[in-house]
Amino acid sequence: MSVRSELIVAASPPARRTASHASWADRQSVFSWLMMAPPLLFLGALVGYPFCYGILLSLQDRPVAHPGTFVGLKNFAANFNDPIFWRVALNTFVYTGAATLLKMVGGLALALAMNQRFPLKNLVRALLLLPFIVPTVLSTVAWMWILDPAFSVLNWVLVLVGVPKPGPSWLGNPILAMVSIIVINTWRGLPFYGITLLAGLQTVPPELYEAATIDGASGWQRFRYVTLPLLQPIILIVTLFSVIFTFADFQLVYVLTHGGPQNATQLFATYAFDIAMGAGQLGLGASVALTMLPALALLIVALTIYLRRG
Repeated sequence: MSVRSELIVAASPPARRTASHASWADRQSVFSWLMMAPPLLFLGALVGYPFCYGILLSLQDRPVAHPGTFVGLKNFAANFNDPIFWRVALNTFVYTGAATLLKMVGGLALALAMNQRFPLKNLVRALLLLPFIVPTVLSTVAWMWILDPAFSVLNWVLVLVGVPKPGPSWLGNPILAMVSIIVINTWRGLPFYGITLLAGLQTVPPELYEAATIDGASGWQRFRYVTLPLLQPIILIVTLFSVIFTFADFQLVYVLTHGGPQNATQLFATYAFDIAMGAGQLGLGASVALTMLPALALLIVALTIYLRRG
């Protein structure tokens, strides 16, 4: 309101002044809803509708190009009686837990190193973003060549240091395949952790470190009692984002291993896609995809309680 409007309202009777304030509050409320309407409609169209339709599909026996038949919770019961489903669940939790832990530790170490003064620091920070900028499919194809059993750069290096030919089949061995996708996911996620934690480190007042040094604190004690407590909210946020993105990862695993060998790298997202699109069972695939929701919710709640218990 302008100064003139405020003077007019102040000079007006109390009843008129109350009505004027109520009218102004109503206009603010309408304006707020108008501003929120586009994102709400966007979320409803691209998130709400597919989610509700997925719930409907999960309760049906719905082959491709055929009408669905309501079967209730039969699809979920079939998943729980499927040994492959439980292997997929174990793979997903191992993949998510290992990759998130490696990204958190590696990203924090990277942020601490990047927070130091050294030549060409800005250039190194820009190069740090490359794994995050390169499209997932493109970088995964490059990793396929790196891990190829016949043309693998890693195997070539191992042969040079004395490992007999042929080198290990990185994507043909169940354990090595899981290790490979965890390492690649960590490589892609390190920039997100590193840059975010670096931004948090630069907000820590230098006076706190100076005071801790005067009190006789060692480097480890300054890190433990000054740096970590101040970074804890940022660590919580980036860890939650990492858990969500890693738990629902699809492109990297599907392009690199297609869930193999012997379902050793099959995750919830890839398994749901194979059932729905490969086998043509849309209802069963939707039930597998929806199983991710309570599992992910429990994982996020447990992680939040653990990180905030102090």
